[in-house]
Amino acid sequence: MSEFRIGKFQVMGTLGTGAHSTILLIRRNEDSKHYALKVVKIDGPDEQKFLDQAKHEFEIANMLDHPNLLKFYALEKEKDWLFRVKKVHLLSEYVNGKTLDKCPRLTIPRLLQVFKAIADGMVHMHRRQVCHGDLKPNNVMLSKAGEVKIIDFGLARVKGDKVTRVQGTPEYMAPETAKHSLINERTDIYNFGALMYRLISWRLPPPVVSEEDGNVPLDAKMWARLYKPVEELQPQTPPGLAELINNCMQYDANKRPERMSNIQGTLDHLIDELVTPEDALDAIEW
Repeated sequence: MSEFRIGKFQVMGTLGTGAHSTILLIRRNEDSKHYALKVVKIDGPDEQKFLDQAKHEFEIANMLDHPNLLKFYALEKEKDWLFRVKKVHLLSEYVNGKTLDKCPRLTIPRLLQVFKAIADGMVHMHRRQVCHGDLKPNNVMLSKAGEVKIIDFGLARVKGDKVTRVQGTPEYMAPETAKHSLINERTDIYNFGALMYRLISWRLPPPVVSEEDGNVPLDAKMWARLYKPVEELQPQTPPGLAELINNCMQYDANKRPERMSNIQGTLDHLIDELVTPEDALDAIEW
């Protein structure tokens, strides 16, 4: 992967834009294949952090190799005549689909398959000693061919790395992340529970911080008063799935499943019980 070169390419369109980057759909001249190209502009020393973030995401991706994790192929820097980096190109595979927050609402049997694919990818990450740190619906893509890809490794951390600043979305953040800046396997499990909660109930779980009080972390009693079990919001949720989601979202990390592989096994059983060939992900009409 590290020997891959971007080379010359043709811009086919824009896939997305952010405050400091643009993601382009390109066709690479060397192999005529389509890729996604993240272009990050570096305008001065104050924006050096965006180069560091791109390098971090690329380095994390190079530690991973799984069909449910977005593949990154190359990172190249453009420099000016003073050898200052002015632009970064980060090349990844192109996924012809949408993030889960923008997909049509999926049936429970299809969601079970999506959840299992996410769990598969997360088991691989954890076995490679990497935690995602920001698992949520808009960081998972579903392609028109039924492929599930976890994306955005910008907040991912290698086990043992110190986290100095809390980042993430309050509704998906684990309590111990908000309180102590922790990112580990069990915080990923909480994030995953919140993702499943959102996609099953179509409601956001309660945030773990009080936005009215300056993002002060909520204590267990306050959070419990706000939390509604997923089966109350979506009575059609299979009991085994509801139990799994509620367990993943336990405020106390020690009450959550110990490993992502435990979740993977539960989802396997639920798929065996509830999914038919007609529920295949590649049969979705967009």
